[in-house]
Amino acid sequence: MNNPAERVGPAFSVQGMEQARAETRRAIAAIAARVRPGMVEEDAVEMAREVIRSQGHALSWHPTRVRFGRNTMKPMKKASEPAVVLGENDIFFIDIAPRVAHWEGDGGASFVVGAAPEQARCAADAETLFHEVRAVWRDHEWTGRQLYDFAARRAREMGWELNPELPGHRVSDFPHATLHTGSLADYPESPSNMRWILEIHLTDPQGRFGAFFEDMLLGDSAYGGHPATQ
Repeated sequence: MNNPAERVGPAFSVQGMEQARAETRRAIAAIAARVRPGMVEEDAVEMAREVIRSQGHALSWHPTRVRFGRNTMKPMKKASEPAVVLGENDIFFIDIAPRVAHWEGDGGASFVVGAAPEQARCAADAETLFHEVRAVWRDHEWTGRQLYDFAARRAREMGWELNPELPGHRVSDFPHATLHTGSLADYPESPSNMRWILEIHLTDPQGRFGAFFEDMLLGDSAYGGHPATQ
């Protein structure tokens, strides 16, 4: 591949990247299953780290995050408010980046406990919007900039705001930062398969909560029962 923004390292392989993605999604599910109302956010983060280590993976190249309630509004680079407790009817999200052998995993998803219908809609919309963006990439070969312009417009139509501070990024064999550090939202070409992480962080206009979903930008076959919707 001649495009310097989409270069990969010497250990890159399709099988390796698929394995890293599968292990990341497996860890997300395992972490979510252990989260309970009454937990303190910091304890959930340490539990998430232990889950990743128990799978045999390094914590790797960005912090392990589990965010509860009002902390789900915050951009990833801003620290959580300390000692937030997950309520009985609440939302949380997981954002992890394990290093699986030579390859980078990166994934995130949102979950709701109890009866929290607005939060549940936000969580569902974050994943839906991820797949809507993926669909226009699949069908129209839009640039990264066009994809995020579309995402921001659709987020407002859904009743949310798209956080511009999570603009997507490269992923590769470790470490991708030696190859390219620019964001997907600034990428002036159509992104290639298995090179980028598409991030969707929706926030409530009233500032109460947010929801997050991210995964590798891939074709429909990678998503099983959730194909792109356009």
